[in-house]
Amino acid sequence: MLGGLGGVLSFILGAIASTLLVNYSRRRRLHSENALPLLCEAALLLCFGLLGATLASIEGLFVPLTVMLLCFIMGLQNALITKLSRAEIRTTHITGIVTDIGIELGKLLYWNRHGEQFGRVQVDRQRLQVLSLLALYFFMGGIAGAFGFNRLGYVSTLPLALLLISLALVPMLDDLRSGWRRFRRARQM
Repeated sequence: MLGGLGGVLSFILGAIASTLLVNYSRRRRLHSENALPLLCEAALLLCFGLLGATLASIEGLFVPLTVMLLCFIMGLQNALITKLSRAEIRTTHITGIVTDIGIELGKLLYWNRHGEQFGRVQVDRQRLQVLSLLALYFFMGGIAGAFGFNRLGYVSTLPLALLLISLALVPMLDDLRSGWRRFRRARQM
């Protein structure tokens, strides 16, 4: 029970951190609004990949530090995608996605009678397609992650961390360029 509490607290702290980073960037109108949490996630995945074996032997809040780190990363990611999608998509749990697939399939199978009093029930086919792809990607990611960890261990996360860094780099560089231009203009005045 206490182990679950440690994981949940770490997840919540990750969601808080992601929200703080996004709101900080929004207030400053930075290009990297969504890149900061991605960069943080990438840095933490690098730590997991490079130091995972050591972190696994250190006890955190009732669980090993690796568990706390992964839960924190999941909180970061889930909060970012939830904010980006306006709470339409969650990226760290499959149950909501499968439930939404069931709802859309129920709408698809519903028989609308002619002259229905309350309006027609209609499936959102695009949403059903996105949700189905997400479920498929969850499944494929789970298999790839298990296979990679089984074969390579903690370092199997390094390519993912490098991919996240490359995605976050462009908006971060745009912010650096903008800041540099503002700095140069201010010095010229």
